[in-house]
Amino acid sequence: MSHSHDKEDSCCNSKPHPAQKHNHDHGHSHDDGDDHDHDHGGDPSSFKTYLPAIVTLAMLLIGIAFDNLFNIPAFQTIRPYWYIVAYLPVGIPVLKEVWETFKAKDFFTEFSLMSVATIGAFAIEQYPEGVTVMLFYTIGELFQMAAVNRAKRNIKALLDVRADVAHVFRNGKYETINPEKVEIGETIQVKAGEKIPLDGELISDKSSFNTAALTGESKPRTINKGEAILAGMLNLDKVIEVKVSKAFADSALSRILEMVQNATTRKAKTELFIRKFAKIYTPIVFFLALALVTVPILVLGNDYHFQTWLYRSLVFLVISCPCALVISIPLGYFGGIGAASANGILFKGSNFLDLITKLDTVVMDKTGTLTKGVFSVQQVESSMDEQEFLNLLTAVEAKSTHPIAKAIVVYAGEKEIHPAENIDEIAGMGLKGWVNGKEVLAGNVKLLEKFNIGFDAAIKNIEESIVVVAVDQQYAGYVLIADEAKEDAAEAVKQLHENGIKQVVMLSGDKTTIVKKVASNLGIDTYYGDLLPEDKVARLEDIKKDRTRVVAFVGDGINDTPVLAMSDIGIAMGAMGSDAAIETADVVIQTDQPSKIATAIKIGKATKSVVIQNIVLAFAVKAIVLILGAGGIATMWEAVFADVGVALLAILNAVRIQKMKF
Repeated sequence: MSHSHDKEDSCCNSKPHPAQKHNHDHGHSHDDGDDHDHDHGGDPSSFKTYLPAIVTLAMLLIGIAFDNLFNIPAFQTIRPYWYIVAYLPVGIPVLKEVWETFKAKDFFTEFSLMSVATIGAFAIEQYPEGVTVMLFYTIGELFQMAAVNRAKRNIKALLDVRADVAHVFRNGKYETINPEKVEIGETIQVKAGEKIPLDGELISDKSSFNTAALTGESKPRTINKGEAILAGMLNLDKVIEVKVSKAFADSALSRILEMVQNATTRKAKTELFIRKFAKIYTPIVFFLALALVTVPILVLGNDYHFQTWLYRSLVFLVISCPCALVISIPLGYFGGIGAASANGILFKGSNFLDLITKLDTVVMDKTGTLTKGVFSVQQVESSMDEQEFLNLLTAVEAKSTHPIAKAIVVYAGEKEIHPAENIDEIAGMGLKGWVNGKEVLAGNVKLLEKFNIGFDAAIKNIEESIVVVAVDQQYAGYVLIADEAKEDAAEAVKQLHENGIKQVVMLSGDKTTIVKKVASNLGIDTYYGDLLPEDKVARLEDIKKDRTRVVAFVGDGINDTPVLAMSDIGIAMGAMGSDAAIETADVVIQTDQPSKIATAIKIGKATKSVVIQNIVLAFAVKAIVLILGAGGIATMWEAVFADVGVALLAILNAVRIQKMKF
């Protein structure tokens, strides 16, 4: 149950080359309803992936050598056939793709454009140019495939930690089975050096775990009996037993993997625009190229030379191919998502990579977000016998999962705990229950005020978090609890200001005096304390009344879910945050470090910068060479650079994101 005290609750979708061994799905993609989605399934480490391009390149170089260096008449006889054979390894997969897209009634694609241009080049006996265009196109796609696979490796690096098997106790012995077949409530055994296959509760006394896969934290973490343990953690110490609490599909690790796999389906506006633009742009180019062949005959009459204008038309087609745009822009966003994942940050879509660059206001929860949320009892003050006082208090707190409640139970240790009955939660205030026939209230000052119970007014001046207790409608004392800020909390606020955030706001259910102290220590601009869950919503609504603001909320608790959903960007602390918060958020910080918020902003800005650079580069070069091509100045070689050369430069530029240090 949740608890309230003075603390608050805490892919690139361009079309890959068919030679890359991928599957085609010619249904509509679910983001724009028009595009055909293709899966980059090529293995960049496989020699077979590169073999067609290698064969074509070798034959092309031999052919050019015979054309220009060796005067062998026999070669001139077989010359057309030589270049046709050279064309086939890279050309056949593209021609097959044209057939597939035609069957799907998609006639104007880069596949059909490249096919028309290269076959046309053969028709006017420009054999080397025809082969070169298709070869360079294939090389560009291989570069793209390698870049996408690199991004995928970055994305999945944190996730490649799932255990393949689980040792489950059945029929009086441990059986080794697939983790997906383990049921909730069963007991599994994990040996030292093995990964935890499923979420659960530690049955053994304690053990040490490497949690880097989930939190990025290299320091081993000790987990005690009865505490939660997550799939993906690495058991370091000894053989342990775990009671499974969640099915394999519902584990924290599986949810994260699913989020990553779905991330590329939520497109940025720039990406969607470019894809739709390419759909309109490509048929226009076809008809302009056709006009470039046919219109001059009306103007030139007898001076019209068909082969000259056909060549210009083919050059125009090759130049105008939108490869650089439809490849590099999705790849830029994919690279951004991969770079973020390598830094322990999961974006649930490239649209949020765009939006995070516009942030100017960051609203943050306190407990578990800016502070560690690890509480310890500092002082016990009571008019009763201290052991009896703790017995009554611990009985009520024992079933709560709130960090403060856990701290009290740990402090009570092995002291006798009476069973509590009829426990009720009073939202934002605390708990009420019956212990040995006595009514016990435990929570914040508001709880006592609600029940009109008198208490020492001096406790209102205590800055630290306290749990006040009343027994049978009489004030009985309080417990002083302390929390501390995360190591990088102050640096996180500083970096946010340095990265264009105009206002950092902290919301807390804790006492305003404590919130003020934390805000002052961390350099936070604005703070609000003594907030109930619904008060947080009201405060965020007030902030969002200014329509010019782009607001992010950062939190980790179940009660943060409404504000995470309301904000323009919801950011969840994902290592130990609640399931609801992680599901609702748009960005998940795997390491639980608030400084990663600034890192996410930097990655978003770097991604946007690379995407804009690629758009400007592609349009500028194509515009210049298109004019030259239409005027007969640019040859097929310049066309190849304008198309595939620019695409290669754009791909290399997009790959830079994954190598940047943030």
